[in-house]
Amino acid sequence: MSGELLRGTPESDSELAFEGALRPQSLDEFVGQQKVRRQLQLLLEAASLQNRAPDHILLAGPPGLGKTTLAMIVAHEGERPLRMTSGPAIQHAGDLAAVLSSLVPGEVLFIDEIHRMARSAEEMLYLAMEDFRVDIMVGKGAGATSIPLELAPFTLVGATTRAGLLPNPLRDRFGFTAHLEFYEPDELHRVLQRAAALLRLDIATDALREIAGRSRGTPRIANRLLRRVRDYALVHGGAADTAAVRDALELYDVDEQGLDRLDRAVLDAIVERFDGGPVGLSTLAVSVGEEAETIEAVVEPFLVRSGLIARTPRGRVATAQAWRHLGREPRPAGGDDL
Repeated sequence: MSGELLRGTPESDSELAFEGALRPQSLDEFVGQQKVRRQLQLLLEAASLQNRAPDHILLAGPPGLGKTTLAMIVAHEGERPLRMTSGPAIQHAGDLAAVLSSLVPGEVLFIDEIHRMARSAEEMLYLAMEDFRVDIMVGKGAGATSIPLELAPFTLVGATTRAGLLPNPLRDRFGFTAHLEFYEPDELHRVLQRAAALLRLDIATDALREIAGRSRGTPRIANRLLRRVRDYALVHGGAADTAAVRDALELYDVDEQGLDRLDRAVLDAIVERFDGGPVGLSTLAVSVGEEAETIEAVVEPFLVRSGLIARTPRGRVATAQAWRHLGREPRPAGGDDL
C-alpha cells in the first residue's frame, strides 16, 4: 500500500473530510493564481450586478493546481447549486442530455477532464452552451425526427489538463479561459500554513519551507506531503521539524528537488537506456511501464520546468542538469539535439 490508506475505511473518510476542509470557500481565501482570481472576481461580480448566470469558464493547467476548487468557488460565491461530473463519464450524447435536462436555472455544471468527453457529446454541448437547448433525435433512419429541448440557463465550468485536445468550436464557446500556473515556494508555504492549522499540527516554519520546496509547485502535492510528515512524527513520537520532514520524504522517495520514483525512473531511462536521448514518448512510456498520457501530463511538465529534460522534434532529451542530478557526468551525446 506504500503507506496510503484504503478508500472506504474510517481513516480514509477522515482524510476525505480533511481534503474538503482544505478547499477555500471564496476567492479571498484562495492562495496563489492572483491574476486568475482577479479575472474571475470581475466576471462573477458583473454577472451578479446583471442578475444573470456567469459566462462559461474553462480552467486549464496541470493537475493539482485548484481547478476543482475554483469551480466550487464559482458556485459558492454566486450562491448557485453545483453539479459535478467528468469527461470520461460522458461517453454518449444521451449521457450529456440527461445531465443538461435536469439542471435548474443558474446551476453551475462542472465537467472535469472535459477533453475526454465523447465527440457526439461535444457536438451536443455546442448548442447547449450557446442557445441553452439541445436537439433530441427520436426514431431511426428516414423516419427520425429532431425534437428541440429547451434548457435552463446554466454556467459550464470545464477543467482540462490538455487544452490543446479541445476542438476549436468548443473552446471558442467559453466566455473566459483561465490558465493556471505552478505555484511559487512562498505561495506553497502559505498553503501549508493553513493546512497545518487545520490539522492542528505544530510544525516549524523551516520544516514547512522544506516541504514547499519539494512539492513541485503543486498545492495538492504539498498537502499530501504534509500529511505524510504528520504521520511520521506521530508514529515516531518526535517533533515535526526539518529532520522529520527529510526522513519522512526520504521514506516516501521524494528527493530534495521534489522528484519522486516515477520522475527518477523517466530520467534514468533517458540517461541510462537511451544515452541521454532523444527518445520518443511512447518508447519512454513503455520503458518505465507507464501510460504515455501519464508521462506527458503529469511527469513531463515538472521535469521540463525544472530544466531536467527538453522536448525536441526528435524526442525527449536529458539536459546536463539531469545527468548531474543522477550523479553522472554529462556526456556530449544528445547535446547536439538541444
